Amino acid sequence: MRISPEEIVETLLMVTQQNLDIRTITLGLSIAQCADTDVNRCADKVYEHVTSAARDLVSIAEDIQSEYGIPIINRRIAVTPVAQLGSVVQTPDLTPIALALDRAAKEVGVDFIGGFSALVQKGIGAGDRRLIDSIPHALAVTERVCSSVNVASTRAGINMDAVLRMAEVVCETSQTTADQDSFGCGKLVLFCNMVEDNPFMAGAVHGVGEGDAVINVGISGPGVVRAVVASLDPGADLTEVAEAIKATAFKITRAGELIAREAARRLGVSMGIVDLSLAPTPAEGDSVAEIIEAMGVKRCGGPGTTTALALLNDAVKKGGAMGTSSIGGLSGAFIPVSEDAGMIRAVQAGALTLEKLEAMTAVCSVGLDMIAIPGDTPAETIAAIVSDVCAIGMINHKTTAARLIPVAGKVVGDMVEYGGLFGSAPIMEVNAWAGTGLVRRGGRVPAPLGSLRN
Repeated sequence: MRISPEEIVETLLMVTQQNLDIRTITLGLSIAQCADTDVNRCADKVYEHVTSAARDLVSIAEDIQSEYGIPIINRRIAVTPVAQLGSVVQTPDLTPIALALDRAAKEVGVDFIGGFSALVQKGIGAGDRRLIDSIPHALAVTERVCSSVNVASTRAGINMDAVLRMAEVVCETSQTTADQDSFGCGKLVLFCNMVEDNPFMAGAVHGVGEGDAVINVGISGPGVVRAVVASLDPGADLTEVAEAIKATAFKITRAGELIAREAARRLGVSMGIVDLSLAPTPAEGDSVAEIIEAMGVKRCGGPGTTTALALLNDAVKKGGAMGTSSIGGLSGAFIPVSEDAGMIRAVQAGALTLEKLEAMTAVCSVGLDMIAIPGDTPAETIAAIVSDVCAIGMINHKTTAARLIPVAGKVVGDMVEYGGLFGSAPIMEVNAWAGTGLVRRGGRVPAPLGSLRN
């Protein structure tokens, strides 16, 4: 990969003035070889394998960051879905495996470890049930473990029994982590069309179609894109805006490709993918909402927001596709309310609602992300919200996800502080007219006709 001196100077300006960073280097690991009928022996095998495979991940990331001058914010690990081990283990509680993952993450110094996960879009097996039942306790007693469950897909439809059960798990997790403002729910995400190479938490998982070990990189750069859009002539038309974003996304992706290849080479594993997602942070200016507002929407959430987000997401993908041949993961815009200062302001101003976020989900990766809601929100209401998000993904052949946090003891208008990248979350109002009867019917929403492609 040839990089000109001009590109180097431009990238350094992005780093020093516009919050450009590599959001995460994520090591994907298969733990299939750790299966054992005894849960404690299984947990010991998981710990030994993860610590052995990832022992140099953090030091290598630090060396690369120092040498290339591009901040690498997170170092993470994703493992194959633990529910697969649960199908072999003979005990109902898989918390010992979660504890082993947590110990391993602390030992090697990574921020989070994902993969306490199950795929139940068509049915719930014994291992899946064990994992799902273990989630509330596992997330309460671990610090760095993240969990994800795929409850729907375009090929299978929506497993409404799984959706309702997972809504109950969200409520249980809220209670088991009530002393942390229900933060356990911030480490649990529900998917439609989950991907196997997502480097971002809480949904990172190492798919069964992957090799034994790969490096996946998630880039970022909302601040860079916002600065470029804001610098355009106020009279620039939307084609010019899209072209400017495409050119910027290309440059950001080139940096991500370089870091991914170098990290994989030094670790002696395969390079996986570069995820083109724009992931905001609470830092001022590092905001997807502010990009939308720089395009001309008075406040994110107002009319025109979905149009602007669609343009942004498409332009990032088109530009990124020229910067790497290894696109993967989610590769779209994230709009987590608690992690985006502009989104928080939009909620507080009354411009951004759950319903608008649902509409925005149709044109981005994860729309209902890090959404704090009243702690007394019924499980059926949460299930109905999740099913709506899944319906968008199922019909449109895309990944969608929901990360909802019913905060114990909090009501609309309250704020919760999670700190760091997780930021602050305003408690958002939930529509009271939920489809309780709908979700209680259970069964499976059939896959759409568009899924019959063979």
